[in-house]
Amino acid sequence: MDMFIDGTWRAGASGARMEITSPSTGALVDTVPLGDAADADAAVTSAARAFERWKRVPMAERVALQKTLAQSMRDNAEALGRMLHAELGRPFAACVAEIGRSADLLEVYAEEGLRLAATMSLGAAPGEKTIVTREPVGVVVAITPFNYPITLLMFKLGAALIAGCTVVAKPAEDTPLSTLMLAEIFHRAGLPAGVFNVVTGDGRGIGAALIAHPVPRKIAFTGGTAAGKAIAAAAAQTMKRLTLELGGQSAAIVCADADLDKATNAIVRHGFANTGQFCYRVNRVFVERPVYEDVLVRLAGKAGALTLAPAGGTGDLGPLVNEKIFANSARQSDDARAKGARILIGGARVTGAGYDDGFYFPPTLVADATQQMLVMTEETFGPVLGIAPVDSPSEALGLANASRYGLAGFVFTRDLARGLALCEGLEAGSVWLNDIHRSSHYVPFGGMKESGLGREKGRYGVESYLEYKTIYLSYEVPL
Repeated sequence: MDMFIDGTWRAGASGARMEITSPSTGALVDTVPLGDAADADAAVTSAARAFERWKRVPMAERVALQKTLAQSMRDNAEALGRMLHAELGRPFAACVAEIGRSADLLEVYAEEGLRLAATMSLGAAPGEKTIVTREPVGVVVAITPFNYPITLLMFKLGAALIAGCTVVAKPAEDTPLSTLMLAEIFHRAGLPAGVFNVVTGDGRGIGAALIAHPVPRKIAFTGGTAAGKAIAAAAAQTMKRLTLELGGQSAAIVCADADLDKATNAIVRHGFANTGQFCYRVNRVFVERPVYEDVLVRLAGKAGALTLAPAGGTGDLGPLVNEKIFANSARQSDDARAKGARILIGGARVTGAGYDDGFYFPPTLVADATQQMLVMTEETFGPVLGIAPVDSPSEALGLANASRYGLAGFVFTRDLARGLALCEGLEAGSVWLNDIHRSSHYVPFGGMKESGLGREKGRYGVESYLEYKTIYLSYEVPL
């Protein structure tokens, strides 16, 4: 596939290409251009030209078109799901589910667009009025990761389009194909040329060129904290607006009075979904000592029942996306083992027919984990879970907050007052009490501390693509 710029397929300026391979088999799926500064400029120029028209489209028309785009995603969910499955390796059913959930978010953003309004104050004197309105920021660069390529693109694209912005998207090097396919689907569904462009390449090449380009006014990025810091530093040179959803090392607190079945069900479901490859998964678990061993037994039984889908087969979990992501899970497991932890299940690469050519790592439980172990201090982004005993909920809270990250937190207790106190005490952008659901499309999502800047989803996401403008009116009063 080629890049999608100004409503057409376009080869890279240099002619260089990069391979997209299956994480299940290592086989070649396709190739895409290895873009450079010339490609970045072409895409930004297209988006800037389209912005002059798109920002003037009435909100009602943008809303109607965005709902049409959402339906086009549903109509093409199986084709997009197959492409996503090929490049990411996640089981096919989960890939199709991602498309449907992403379409839902597009519609939520569309509805939020209808609720945007300007205000006019009564004025300080006759013949004076003040209007406070909001205008689109301008051209937006959306840089997305591999783990949920379509959903995390929609976090940005859906809000930007309804606000009146145009977008240049740079998907992750491992998973650009589904984003490219989506761009063509949206163009066929009626999205004007240049409003949504997709370029491909690596972060140091085309990514850096997009961030440094003087025309875009906002960078929306989901990815690692180190990369986010570098983007923020580069964007400051041209005072670009930023939304950064960065790393997480989210902690769960299990109190002695918790419903242990419900707690362990939620922790296993959320800790190992997508083979642990998402930012706000459960990474660490702090359990009060009276129920510690019971919790370990329950977690081991439930996590051990999860199956890995071999190449061409079915199962609950797929492979990790590449060798780098795989190596981090292996490194953290080996580090914990060397420092005295108990590896209850997993902890080593899965091999055999259907697995040898992919990056397969099983659900892994690290018991008796300490703060000296990597699994308790660094983001894993894989199916490894650290578990530690504590003597009190307050000790658990202190350990949970002893992190540079602050994306999510989870609390389990039957005591509502204690639960609310722990939720309020957790230094995290989102906190769940007594269950873990998917993050809602209607409420803000984002992190504290080094987990990022700004919020996405709901009206909060749309507002981050708008600038306030104050207009002062003076007129003759005829009476």
